[in-house]
Amino acid sequence: MAWKTLDEMDLNGKVVLARVDLNVPVEDGHVTDATRIEKIVPTVVDIIDKGGKPVLLAHFGRPKGAPDPQFSLRQVLPALKAALPGRRILFAEDCIGAPAKQAVAAMQRGDIVLLENTRFHAGEEKNDPALAAALAALGDVYVNDAFSAAHRAHASTEGVAHLLPACAGRLMEAELKALEAALGHPQRPVVAVVGGAKVSTKLDLLGNLVSKVNHLVIGGGMANTFLVAQGIPVGKSLAERDMADTAKEILAKAKAVGCTIHLPVDIVVAREFKAGAANETLPADACPDDAMILDAGPKSVAEIGRTFEACKTLIWNGPLGAFELEPFDAATNAAAAKAAALTKAGKLVSVAGGGDTVAALNRAQAAASFSYISTAGGAFLEWMEGKVLPGVAALAK
Repeated sequence: MAWKTLDEMDLNGKVVLARVDLNVPVEDGHVTDATRIEKIVPTVVDIIDKGGKPVLLAHFGRPKGAPDPQFSLRQVLPALKAALPGRRILFAEDCIGAPAKQAVAAMQRGDIVLLENTRFHAGEEKNDPALAAALAALGDVYVNDAFSAAHRAHASTEGVAHLLPACAGRLMEAELKALEAALGHPQRPVVAVVGGAKVSTKLDLLGNLVSKVNHLVIGGGMANTFLVAQGIPVGKSLAERDMADTAKEILAKAKAVGCTIHLPVDIVVAREFKAGAANETLPADACPDDAMILDAGPKSVAEIGRTFEACKTLIWNGPLGAFELEPFDAATNAAAAKAAALTKAGKLVSVAGGGDTVAALNRAQAAASFSYISTAGGAFLEWMEGKVLPGVAALAK
């Protein structure tokens, strides 16, 4: 799918509605992690440099379609000003109507307007045409820089894109290019790492990936379900025993299309789920009845490393074990370090995403060396599942 970028738009003298992600963690009225705010800065600055007037559209939290002070974007204003020092940022008490129009009318060159939470209107999540039209009436051009919200067909992510000349912002552009490189037209062979607790939450993902990648590494609690499907005992391990037939189907599909599935060949087991618990490393088929599998063992990690070396593209979602507990973070850390080293050496294109994934790779101090880390949670997963994202489709040329 081809989409327009900021480079293809005439923004001079135009009011530019920019859909951004400002859904950041806030405690006691203060932003505790400004990463998402910092990521939109290149787009905002680019709009200003091209002579445009950026008007920021965003949601925050889950208000129930009506104004709610605890979900006001006013709380984000200090962090936004800190990310854009020296800029005058005006705040509008509503995202449409008189307050929004007055704020936009008061803009001078170099100013930025932040509009109040789009979800204060019930029409936002319903993709109400009237709300989309009211938003579009404020500007001349629409820029979507919120890939993280692109899997939702909302008024501010999809509806308004059809009413104004539209393009992707810098963050959206980078995300789409990275995902295209990982799954659209990747350098082959491709390996995917999929971990986490439950097969049931990643059925669509696994079903799509086996037909797209050459190697699929399955870790975490999900791997236990696949072991159960093969008649291998897993003791008291987390496993979805009722999903065994589904796991068998995925194994059969992978075999039919020539995708090699990698499951643990050795395991780290313990009798209690806590950091520092007494543990032992055993063959994958030797889990005692009173123990639980909490990580993949060193032989499994070595096999994963060899697979990475044989591939040119890696896409990663989910940890290989109970990464939040030492020493059961060892497999995730070692595999992440291997991927990071190959990426730094120019031998691997590595793309990763999903909440636990980002946390695990940060813990392993490997995230900075990956080709691209997506912070877009649900949208990243749906892209990996092969689904059309409404917010992206609306930008198609």
